[in-house]
This record gives sequence, C-alpha cells and structure tokens, in this order.
Amino acid sequence: MSTTTAEQSTAAPEPSPQAAPGRERGSLLWAAIGSEWTKLRSARSTVYSLLATIAITIGFGALLSWAFVSRYDHLSVQDRVTFDATSHSLRGLFLSQLAIGVLGVLIISSEYTTGLIRPTFTAMPQRRTVLAAKTVVFGSVALVVAIVSCFSAFLIGQSILATKHIGVSLSDPHVFRAVCGGAAYLVFVGLLGLGLGTILRRTAGAISALFGLVLVLQLLALALPSPWNHDVAKILPGQAGQAMASVRPDADLLSAGVGALVCLAWLVGTYILATVIISRRDA
Repeated sequence: MSTTTAEQSTAAPEPSPQAAPGRERGSLLWAAIGSEWTKLRSARSTVYSLLATIAITIGFGALLSWAFVSRYDHLSVQDRVTFDATSHSLRGLFLSQLAIGVLGVLIISSEYTTGLIRPTFTAMPQRRTVLAAKTVVFGSVALVVAIVSCFSAFLIGQSILATKHIGVSLSDPHVFRAVCGGAAYLVFVGLLGLGLGTILRRTAGAISALFGLVLVLQLLALALPSPWNHDVAKILPGQAGQAMASVRPDADLLSAGVGALVCLAWLVGTYILATVIISRRDA
C-alpha cells in the first residue's frame, strides 16, 4: 500500500484539460506561420512588389521634393506658409500603396486561382488559422518594408528640401509620428488587400475592389454636394491615411489619431467578413 502511494505521489501531474487545447492551437499556428513564410519568400511576385513599394515611395517622394525646390522662388507666401515638408516627402505613398495592396491580394487569391488552396486547407483544416498565419507573416514583412520605405523617403526628401532651408527633422513636433503613420498606412493597405482577396478569391475582382476603396470612392465622395463631399471623404481609407502622414492640421482631414481609428475600423470590418466567408465557403 505504501509503495503504491509513493508511486502516485511522485508521478508527473497530468496536463489540465484546458491547457492542452491551447498548446495545440499555438503549435498549429506556428506550423502555419512557417508554411506561409516559405510560400511568401519563394514567390517572385513578393520580391517584385516589395521592391516596387520601396522604389516608388522613395523615388516619387524625392522627385516631388526636387520639383518643389525648383519652383520655390516663384511660390506665393501662402504656399510657403502652408507647406508640409513631411507629408510632401511621403507623397510616394499615393502610388506605392497600390503595389503593396496588390501583393496582399495575391498572397491568397493566387492560391485560389491555381487551386493550391485545396492542399493548403487539407494540410491545415483550420481555415481561420491559415488566414491568421497569412496575416502575421505578410503583416510583419509589410511592416519592415514600410518602415524602410517611409524613413528613407523622408530622409532623402528632407535632404533635397534643405537646399532651400525648408526641411524638417525627426525631432521636430509631430514629424516622427507622421512618418510612422505613413508606414502604418502602407501596412494597412497591404492587409486590406489580403482581406479583400480572401473575400472575393479572384485576383482581378479583389484588386478592383482595393483600387475602388483607396482611390475611386474618394473621387466620388468629393463630387457630392457640400458639406457631404468632405464629411464622407474624411472617413474613406485614402484621406484617413493622408491624415496619419500629415503634420499640419487640415480642415479637410481628420486628426492623425482619428484617421488611424478609421483605418482600423475598415480593417476590422474587412477581416470579420473574411473570417466568416473563409470558414463557410468551399475551397
């Protein structure tokens, strides 16, 4: 009897029934992340799109900064006073957002197009885990690229603007926040593309929807009668992102914090719909 009691007392405690499922879900997510990372870095479209994002953000911002400097002596006093050196050097985001957004769409729509989504779901039946893994992997890569792009564009742009003594530094009020806001907006557009690709599953349709959200809807909103034109345009992704990357206050834009919340609301709504659809729709 005493031997049995001693063996029972020294036996390792069994895992609680609540801890085991949690560890299992965590291991599944890490396995899915590893798989998605392998797929992401092995696709040529990833390299091309990320390089295009960096090149456009830096190149277009430098070009516009040079153009502003070249005509600076002919500008009015009003134009000089209202000039935002930070957002001007980040103007390349207007085009580079499309490159990273298209990549976000391709991350999942290409698998639906080629049929590779079926073996993906066969190996990992937990479809929400697959979507979460794609989001983590692509979001992390997009964040690194966005930070490199925006800070490089800012530094190069300010070096050009400094020839007319109109440049700013990261230590100036709200400048660092605006550059980080531009980077956050790039990540937002990329993840928005991933969400739309999940919902629509077709590359052409998802890219069209993305362009419509970040570009076309804004133009349509500005065509509305006043004051609806500005009120509606403020809550669309394009102008919300512009607010995040601006230093000077603008009556036609939201504050930087509210703009970030608007982008987050768009992203959350897209991913809620994407999560429901990917769970219920056949591959």
